[in-house]
Amino acid sequence: MKQPPATADVVSALATLLVCQLAGEIVTRALGLPIAGPVLGMLLLFAYLLARGGPSPGLERTSLGLLDYLAMLFVPAGVGAVRYLDVLGQHWLAIAIAVVGSTFAAIAVTGWTMNGVEAFVNRRSNAG
Repeated sequence: MKQPPATADVVSALATLLVCQLAGEIVTRALGLPIAGPVLGMLLLFAYLLARGGPSPGLERTSLGLLDYLAMLFVPAGVGAVRYLDVLGQHWLAIAIAVVGSTFAAIAVTGWTMNGVEAFVNRRSNAG
């Protein structure tokens, strides 16, 4: 059975997550970047974890605890979709085209990126 993290670990982990999100928000607003602050905050957290060599046990346990309840975070989005069902009904074709088109674009970009990374790794392994 999982042991719950200590209160100090949870507070420290949540503070780390929120500070990264706040830093991302501040940077995107200050520089006018076309990226969401929390996304940049997640990249900052990733860089921090890479530099640190991974998460602390408290951060790992707290993050896994948050992930256990991730589905609840989608409830507001679902309520919003139901609230604006009439708008979705009016623009369903544009929404469908955008969803399908962006899915295909993401798959294509992922494939091209993978090909590029594979070629890069092969060049490095053949050179060395």
